[in-house]
Amino acid sequence: MEKEKKNTEFKMPKMGGGLRSFLTQYIGQVVFLLLVFLFLSFATDNFLSSQNLINVMRQISTNMYVSCALTMILICGGIDLSTGSVMAFSGMIAGFLSLAGVPFWICAACSLLAGAAVGFVSGFIISSTNLPPFIVTYSMQSILRGTVYVITSANVLRLTDEAFLEFGGGSLGFIPWPVVYMILVIIATYMILNLSRLGRHMYATGGNVKAAEFSGIRVKRIRRFIYAASGTMAALSGLVYTSRNTSMQPALGTGMEMDAIAAVVLGGTSMGGGQGGVLGTVLGVLIIGFINNGLNLLRMNSFWQYICKGVVILIAVYLDDMKNKRMLRATGK
Repeated sequence: MEKEKKNTEFKMPKMGGGLRSFLTQYIGQVVFLLLVFLFLSFATDNFLSSQNLINVMRQISTNMYVSCALTMILICGGIDLSTGSVMAFSGMIAGFLSLAGVPFWICAACSLLAGAAVGFVSGFIISSTNLPPFIVTYSMQSILRGTVYVITSANVLRLTDEAFLEFGGGSLGFIPWPVVYMILVIIATYMILNLSRLGRHMYATGGNVKAAEFSGIRVKRIRRFIYAASGTMAALSGLVYTSRNTSMQPALGTGMEMDAIAAVVLGGTSMGGGQGGVLGTVLGVLIIGFINNGLNLLRMNSFWQYICKGVVILIAVYLDDMKNKRMLRATGK
């Protein structure tokens, strides 16, 4: 029992350490981000303009919400492929309520609750059965996307409520509201992972689930929490998208989960569980966001963006695999 307990602590993240520790852990991501930043600074005329940089922050905010939640899921050894469909489902609920004259705060609350409920159902199924998270969340993705198309008949919902439009399209001074939400989500995720017992239990669960259970950690509750959190963040992303676009589109969020997975894995979070952190995810989201923005500024065909994202995901997963093999060799396993 004591030996098992030590195994749960083996992959715990080191707290603190300052800038030196941060650079040591994420030196690859920092260098990659700087290279992308410098290349786009010289290759384009508008990349460094304040307007474009603010626009980039606004654009990456929705991916950041989802990626922060996905970081916790991957640390626990899971995966969530339903986030894009949850975005559309939650946006649809908020859109219909808004068109019915319901105040925005009620629309937002119902949307977030719907996202949390969907995530909780996925987490409940995963924690109560032996079904792989990949299958469960992929099934949920298909169910929700189909539900959205059936209910909306594939029609766009046009929004006119000013409070709704302000939520994702307004700003606090020169800082867009979505960026404000993004900062709060990053801080909350960091505190959960690094400053709470829940975060330590997440790392223990991803590092060795059997040892975590023997240590008295309630793995089922943790899994339900992280998937409910993922659903909530996907709903928030759907709200912001819907508000910013002044409409709810049935295809909203299609492929969003791929951007989030790419950002999280690129940020150093292991798909094998037990390793990673939200600071690396922030770097990963910035890299993906800069690449997308740079390709647009270079007027590159949008189809090439899919190719670039695919290459980035492949490289990130390969590097993750190599890192895990080095760690296994270092520990003699």
